[in-house]
Amino acid sequence: MQRKKLLLLSLLLTLLYSAAFAQQLRVEPAFWWAGMKDTSLQLLLHGDNISNLTPELNQAGVELKDVIKVKNPNYLFLNLDLQHAKPGKFTLQLKQGNKTVHRYTYELRQRAANSASRQGFTPADVIYLITPDRFANGNLKNDNVKGMTEQLNRPDKSGRHGGDITGIIQNLDYIRDMGFTALWVNPVLENNQNRTSYHGYSTTDYYKVDPRFGSNKEYVALSQQAKERGIKLVMDMILNHIGSEHWWMNDLPTEDWLNFQGDFKTTNHRREALQDPYASAYDRKLHTDGWFVESMPDLNQRNKLLATYLIQNTLWWIEYADLGGIRMDTYSYPDPAFMSEWTRRVMEEYPNFNVVGEEWSLNPAIIAYWQRGKQNPNGYTSYLPSLMDFPIQDALTKALRDDESGWDTGWLHLYNVLATDFLYANPQNLVVFPDNHDMDRIYTQLNKDADLTKLALAYILTTRGIPQVYYGTEILMHNEEKGDHGIIRTDFPGGWASDKTNAFTGKGLSEEQLQMQQFTKKLLNWRKNAEVVHKGKLTHYAPYEGVYVYFRELEDKKLMVILNKNEQPYALELQKFAPQLQSIKQSTDVVTGKTYNLGQPKISLPSKAPLILELR
Repeated sequence: MQRKKLLLLSLLLTLLYSAAFAQQLRVEPAFWWAGMKDTSLQLLLHGDNISNLTPELNQAGVELKDVIKVKNPNYLFLNLDLQHAKPGKFTLQLKQGNKTVHRYTYELRQRAANSASRQGFTPADVIYLITPDRFANGNLKNDNVKGMTEQLNRPDKSGRHGGDITGIIQNLDYIRDMGFTALWVNPVLENNQNRTSYHGYSTTDYYKVDPRFGSNKEYVALSQQAKERGIKLVMDMILNHIGSEHWWMNDLPTEDWLNFQGDFKTTNHRREALQDPYASAYDRKLHTDGWFVESMPDLNQRNKLLATYLIQNTLWWIEYADLGGIRMDTYSYPDPAFMSEWTRRVMEEYPNFNVVGEEWSLNPAIIAYWQRGKQNPNGYTSYLPSLMDFPIQDALTKALRDDESGWDTGWLHLYNVLATDFLYANPQNLVVFPDNHDMDRIYTQLNKDADLTKLALAYILTTRGIPQVYYGTEILMHNEEKGDHGIIRTDFPGGWASDKTNAFTGKGLSEEQLQMQQFTKKLLNWRKNAEVVHKGKLTHYAPYEGVYVYFRELEDKKLMVILNKNEQPYALELQKFAPQLQSIKQSTDVVTGKTYNLGQPKISLPSKAPLILELR
């Protein structure tokens, strides 16, 4: 009896030891797919003193090519070759001598049909941008989560308000019915920071959705249910930096995992130094290696182990969540050579995919430098398909706010910037937008002028490129305190059960807000099938007396866009537009349905309004 008790006690201790070890062991990525174009796979293993253990596996088609030990004994990096691997599970053993200390069941999954040929967002799409914490609270149970340092505090403009993935899923029909075909959601990965964690830009776990937003499975469900409604999911990613509470920070793998590791320095934000032929090496290094703030440690992508980790993490999320695109934060801040390789790997695996990079510069030459196909004087090669068109955004707001009295004022701001499109390898694939989560709302920028806001949206939705609209623009959301991100990212009315106003149903909206919502909805749903906007050639005429006119042409389809900023109706002479109009006499305004006779010398334009004329 005593012997049996000892055996049971020994077995119990073994099980407890194994359970404790299993809890300590971290394997990333936790699973992968057979049949990827690049058949190499690097596994990061983390656990107490695991570098003293010997990894072994015995699986047909899976070869353990290399075991990499680093100075920190709590890490092992395994390089596998999956060239002949088939979908299925196999056992990875960690041994100490002849004793197996731990067994990990690794899975190679079957890729979804046509995964590699997935179509990313294109100029046929319009992207709806959402800050998830501020859109809709669909699950009250995850408002406060044990183990997360910051809890619900809706009265605090910089606190967590409770919006989540479930809230977005519950309102996908609204997004679809409005006419949006792509959905960019600000970062949803774990941000277990002490404060201001709601925005998501301080990642603390690259493989885990923040539980206050939901779970990995819920994020996949969002992607699936959006896709069923014809909406592509665009993931917001950050490879430049992490949050100071990332699990790495308690046990960094190497002495060069971070830039200025142990010697914090702030970035100089001199993005121009990367292209400047006269720039000092000091300025270039400080731009890419410096930190934004102390709570955002800057990653050293020149470390090959980290570089591979980040590339694989991106591919993992594309495959796992069936993504339709990526928006890459602070594109010019990571190591430039790494970003070239990152985009090359992504586009090699998914040739029809799309990635848009954030390079917040108002200089088109700086933006153009990063786009795929650009021949740069310094020889830098980029594989990035798309960029955010900040120069157009800035010029648009200046054009609408400025008067028309000077030789280069008003609409000419916009005309002049669009004329620099010769700098780009592919201007049609740039993302154009009236505002985003980091700047004042367009309605605020335009001094709460709804008519000017309509002109701004009409331009964004009919010019070249891929439009993006920030949530709430359709109901004239604004921020009283300019530049305050917590106010800019105000809660969408109706996303919380206690809200008196509900923009999803229209309840409580002012007449002006309802008109704006219907205007946006009409234009978006028309644009879905307007191939002439998706693919058509753009010809614009120099603005004159507050009126800007341009055409989109595709085979026998023609569109004439007239943007009239004047406070009064304007008589527009048509003679100079003869090359585009030819013998066309009839046209219909997309928004109002009103017909206009273009066979006469002039047409009367409504005051301070757009005309989007389909020519027949």
